[in-house]
Amino acid sequence: MKNLKSWLAMLAMLTLFLYGCDSGSTDVVESGTYQGNVKKAVPEKTEIYVETDDNKTLELYFTESTTLTRNGETVAFDQLQEGSRVEVQLEKVGQRLDPVAVRILD
Repeated sequence: MKNLKSWLAMLAMLTLFLYGCDSGSTDVVESGTYQGNVKKAVPEKTEIYVETDDNKTLELYFTESTTLTRNGETVAFDQLQEGSRVEVQLEKVGQRLDPVAVRILD
């Protein structure tokens, strides 16, 4: 009985871990420039999810060299809100997408 409880506890922890990983499907695209809307912004990770005009979901982690602008002026990450219209210039590095530049269009 003790073994069963241990296994159930481990299964519960694994389920919570996998659920917390936000395993929603994201897409990997080629390097280029894409337009879409911010689906989710995570300021503490400087991460955004962008749903492109062709219905792809891109998971983007800002790097130290990523620029974020609105009307040609550099802005803070907190200017990105869910639903913001953006244009992202991406560089594909293996299966990772690095945002070179993010422009807020609205």
